[in-house]
Amino acid sequence: MSRVIVFLADGFEETEALCPVDVLRRAGIEVVLAGVGSDMITSSHGVTVKADTTVESVDSSEHFAVAFCPGGMPGSVNLSQSWNVNEIIVKTAQTGIVAAICAAPAVVLAPLGLLKGRNATCFPGCESYAPDMVFSGEGIVVDGNIVTAKSAGWAFDLGLKLVSMLKGSDEAEKVRSAIYYKESL
Repeated sequence: MSRVIVFLADGFEETEALCPVDVLRRAGIEVVLAGVGSDMITSSHGVTVKADTTVESVDSSEHFAVAFCPGGMPGSVNLSQSWNVNEIIVKTAQTGIVAAICAAPAVVLAPLGLLKGRNATCFPGCESYAPDMVFSGEGIVVDGNIVTAKSAGWAFDLGLKLVSMLKGSDEAEKVRSAIYYKESL
């Protein structure tokens, strides 16, 4: 079974984190919410979420099919400053998928060298954090095993894209249809 780790740090953007989590879980994919420094994490809009575990408690030998970084400020900066988060992302990038949305592609993935020469997207204005990235203004960009999304408005689409990559387009369509999400994926 595919496992996805979703990193949460204080200041994360809740829509960008929880919409993909909801979509993935509806598809029967195991999702682990890992908080940085605590299992109680407060979003950029003051919503407190209880994570399943802390990132510091995640065994470094654990394998994840996807490592996902939601955006938001200062959440993205807080993720980028976590050694544990960076270690899991780099390890996952070797055999799995790394996904990020909004500020996180530029603020978290770029400093790790994961966007160098790759097509990617991020929240407009964050490109300066990632000078080696080939910026696309598109909503979602897949370049190899790196999946990036532009903003909170693309959170459901990102979740569906990850379901499609992990379980196939038919499963993504079942989830889309069940929640009456827009017709085109």
